[in-house]
Amino acid sequence: MKMNSYEALEMLNNARGKTSHDGWIDHSICVGNAAGEIAEALNKINYNLDIDKIKTLGYIHDIGKMVGEFKNHVMNGYEFLKNKGYDEEYCNICLTHSYLNNDINCTAGGIPSDIPFRTEFIKKHQYTLEEKIINLCDLMCTSTVNTIDKRLIDILIRRGAYSNTQYHVKETYKLKEYFDNLLGYNLYDLFPEIKDNL
Repeated sequence: MKMNSYEALEMLNNARGKTSHDGWIDHSICVGNAAGEIAEALNKINYNLDIDKIKTLGYIHDIGKMVGEFKNHVMNGYEFLKNKGYDEEYCNICLTHSYLNNDINCTAGGIPSDIPFRTEFIKKHQYTLEEKIINLCDLMCTSTVNTIDKRLIDILIRRGAYSNTQYHVKETYKLKEYFDNLLGYNLYDLFPEIKDNL
């Protein structure tokens, strides 16, 4: 079963006031909207991305926070969408959004606990361009679009520094460079509001 951005937004808005805070909802909306902007820019240089689908993936990437403990949101989101009958690409974004470089250890907030299914999935999964866009936007967005510098500092302040932090930061910069190269310019140019959020 497929989902569109209107359905995803409705799901998010229906969750307002039902979890410990709504910050994750505003963040998810920002991720979806920013991802849509990047997809639209790539389409202008002959990519053929489904903008509404990419926005949808951004909106639902943290949906696991709606159905259980925030710390388990990756698996919770995957299982929630799978049980609802959504296609794998929608379920998968819940798994892939937190991990760069096909490495379960390339994540913010320390080395994750061992969940064999998740570890093997991330190691073997071939990330789509859509998933990489969501990875990047997750690392640029709070409730507003920021530079990755500001967002990474936000994450460090909230979660602390760990043995894998330097690795994750380096891979985040590589991911941004990847999209700068695809676009042929600094992707921050797509988001003039970044200057207001410095």
